[in-house]
Amino acid sequence: MPRGLQLSFIIFGLVVIGILLFYIWRQSRVLAEERLRQKKAEEFQAKRRDEMIESIRIIAMAIEEKQVEYSEGCLRIKGLLDYVAPDLLTQEPYRVFREVHDKLSHMPTHRARKTAEPEVIQKMDMERFEVEKAHADDIRRAATAIRHFRFD
Repeated sequence: MPRGLQLSFIIFGLVVIGILLFYIWRQSRVLAEERLRQKKAEEFQAKRRDEMIESIRIIAMAIEEKQVEYSEGCLRIKGLLDYVAPDLLTQEPYRVFREVHDKLSHMPTHRARKTAEPEVIQKMDMERFEVEKAHADDIRRAATAIRHFRFD
């Protein structure tokens, strides 16, 4: 084989090796960036979960100290538990949060409540107070239990 052809094959091989090395380097950078993005997302989710758990405990404490209406506390805790530990909503004593939510979910909140007729609001408030009264002991017991629950 002529020396020039050998040299051409060597140069061609080196070019191919260079291209492959560049491709491998680029792919490793993409993988490293993806791992970093995934790690940040996991850290964000963990922090968000911890903040939700802290919110659950604060709301439970507010319920125990009667700083928040039982119905509002139940609605908020149920909403947070849907993300943090939805299986708790089927267990005693936490089931009461879902039960109260289900009984009150048809009622308007925020802007809808402000635009509703005063008579309708008064009727719904009476219904809400009855639900709170009927479940008061269970709500307090569940609030104490959820405040001391160990979320793993």
